Amino acid sequence: MADIIARLREDGIQKRVIQEGRGELPDFHDGTKATFHYRTLHSDKEGTVLDDSRVRGKPMELIIGKKFKLPVWETIVCTMREGEIAQFYCDVKVENPGTYQQDPWAMTDEEKAKAVPVIHQEGNRLYREGHVKEAAVKYYDAIACLKNLQMKEQPGSPDWIQLDQQITPLLLNYCQCKLVAQEYYEVLDHCSSILNKYDDNVKAYFKRGKAHAAVWNAQEAQADFAKVLELDPALAPVVSRELRALEARIRQKDEEDKARFRGIFSH
Repeated sequence: MADIIARLREDGIQKRVIQEGRGELPDFHDGTKATFHYRTLHSDKEGTVLDDSRVRGKPMELIIGKKFKLPVWETIVCTMREGEIAQFYCDVKVENPGTYQQDPWAMTDEEKAKAVPVIHQEGNRLYREGHVKEAAVKYYDAIACLKNLQMKEQPGSPDWIQLDQQITPLLLNYCQCKLVAQEYYEVLDHCSSILNKYDDNVKAYFKRGKAHAAVWNAQEAQADFAKVLELDPALAPVVSRELRALEARIRQKDEEDKARFRGIFSH
């Protein structure tokens, strides 16, 4: 319990147990659903009630790992046992409208549309500075904004297509981050989804080719790189370098396999 209290304090949270819970602390894996009642009070002398789930007649249902709306809910719930009643004091930072970047879920449609280019540029800056994981989050957020707007349009309509064409470069940037992170199968999935709609996208073929090469899909990699050359012959030097690297890796793997087999049969 002391470790839990210390971790909460690091996040600016104080906990006071009013009623002990039952059993051991649950193992809150992602996807676990926690159902509970809560009451939110102002820290003034009167303890003004801001929100009360019992008054509304419906408990909170929280899916662990989703960090829906207020991540602090997950932080505090994951310290509680079944049946426990506890009081938490949280530090609150108050920021005026326009002085902070909203999460996509909290934005209006107009705010989402305006935020996308800003988030896109932030992702590019983070990537240039070597913060690849953080850049991927920004690209993901921008894609989420556009996907949300796209869901409100008729598939195939001009507005839907326009949004999809905005999503594509962001998704390719996201794939580049995943290439760097060596998450190759995610790159394969996303690039294939792009090419199913836009079969002349050179960047998608190139990134998918690199991902295929990384997971030893040599024929698929060669086919993608051939398509890159067909669509943009000016990329021949880059493609040649990738193919030479792939061939070198294949030769090295073959030699290692032969050595391993020799070792097996020599016993």
